[in-house]
Amino acid sequence: MTRTEALALLHEWVHSESLRKHALAVEAAMRHYARRFQEDEERWGLVGLLHDLDYERFPEPPHHTREAARVLRQRGLDEELVGAILSHARWNWDEYPLDRPLRRALFAVDELCGFLTAVAYVRPERLRGLTPASVRKKLKQKSFAAGVSREDIEQGAAGLGLTLDEHIAEVIAAMQSVAAELGLAAPPGPTA
Repeated sequence: MTRTEALALLHEWVHSESLRKHALAVEAAMRHYARRFQEDEERWGLVGLLHDLDYERFPEPPHHTREAARVLRQRGLDEELVGAILSHARWNWDEYPLDRPLRRALFAVDELCGFLTAVAYVRPERLRGLTPASVRKKLKQKSFAAGVSREDIEQGAAGLGLTLDEHIAEVIAAMQSVAAELGLAAPPGPTA
């Protein structure tokens, strides 16, 4: 499957603009980590782009990820990539454990991308200038983006062999590379 085909499938299944942007953020983070770990950037990017393909229609376990897997298998997506998508949901860990770099990376970036998006939305400069220290402050505020699992973010960093600050910095950099597409680019400053 090409990125163009994956994007068309995403648009067919996902109508929520925020969920589409989340998919783009996770794709950027997965591509970033693929480069860092010398893996196949296209394959890792597809996993990021398609990981929540079924979430809008099937948000509850165990249907979320399993419906996407069914559709992606019908479209001929490689089983390694399907398994990675299945692995990002805790309820699938018995069958699809986080035992490979691709799976660990998807788990690590999914929640963090969502959290960084929330942090960026409350900042006038959005992603520009965002630092791990400011993200950690927001992580300590349990009421901020309360649905995001702080435990998953910490476990994700550890699973990649990174400190939390290193992981946050990597994902910020990845998301900054697509900030305009995410609607998280800093607004233009005043003109002189």
